[in-house]
Amino acid sequence: MTQAPDAPSRPLIHAISLTKRFPVSSGWFRRDRSFAHAVDGVSFQIQRGESFGLVGESGCGKTTTGKLLVRLVDPTEGKIVFDDGEDEPTDIASLSGRSLKSFRRKAQMIFQDPYESMNPRRTIFDTVAEPLKVQKIGGAIERVERVSEMLGMVGLTPPATFLFRYPHELSGGQRQRVAVARALVIEPIFIVADEPTSMLDVSIRTGIMRLMEDLAARLGISYLYITHDLAVARYMCSRIAVMYLGKIVEQGETEEILHNPKHPYTQALLSAVPIPDPSAARPPVKIEGGVSTPIDPPPRCRFYDRCPVADAFCRDSEHPPLEDKGGGRMVACYKA
Repeated sequence: MTQAPDAPSRPLIHAISLTKRFPVSSGWFRRDRSFAHAVDGVSFQIQRGESFGLVGESGCGKTTTGKLLVRLVDPTEGKIVFDDGEDEPTDIASLSGRSLKSFRRKAQMIFQDPYESMNPRRTIFDTVAEPLKVQKIGGAIERVERVSEMLGMVGLTPPATFLFRYPHELSGGQRQRVAVARALVIEPIFIVADEPTSMLDVSIRTGIMRLMEDLAARLGISYLYITHDLAVARYMCSRIAVMYLGKIVEQGETEEILHNPKHPYTQALLSAVPIPDPSAARPPVKIEGGVSTPIDPPPRCRFYDRCPVADAFCRDSEHPPLEDKGGGRMVACYKA
């Protein structure tokens, strides 16, 4: 598991009240507009050299958060302070033009689906070399050398046999290794990894995770690791944040959260993880109903409708703030 460095002075990434709302069509003749609250007032920090996990069920806002951090999506509100230690801390939410292009040399994203994230008409060399061309790094010969080096680093050897093949000629695991090479070829210091193993066979997942862990140690990369799999989060991340319907409901050290979850939703997530022991018994956490709609949600706790411990105070109060409950554990719950 990737360990966070000891007490760094300033985080690499600091998301402050990060919000993204998508407009929802209400019809041609209605003036009122509704919004889907994909990410709503999210705040967290990622330290240099740390692998920070974002976990939760599908549709909770994890991927949108990741895209916000690399500015593939523009935030509605909030700040994203990026501090690489070389220049002054910068709010990348306000960047544009050359400044945004310069930032993207330092931050990249690995997408979830290795089958959909590549152009089937482009060779592996063209795919991996594209960031070098966009950033105008090196000449033709230098790019071939750099791409070959990265393919070797991610385990596609000998590189010469992969350079001019097409994505359909590779297995899923090989495609994902190409995706990792494409993200790393311009030597970024921050990577958003959006469930990079979820589309792969179980036998291949461990190899990809070990590869990413090894590259982080060798190259000093910081990760935002997005996953719905708590076992993957435990292996990859030193700290995790649990999201539900656009809000972070719990945040802290990975082992602490997995051994002693405080938020009812985190408890429900853990209760759904299968135990590889037929004789083991674990009482399920009773939650009701389905996931509420993110379109114009009421101001109360997002988990209220499904929470087994909610009461009238939870119903009548605004969504609880993310507060320190001791030992650095941040929980957004009035009853925790």
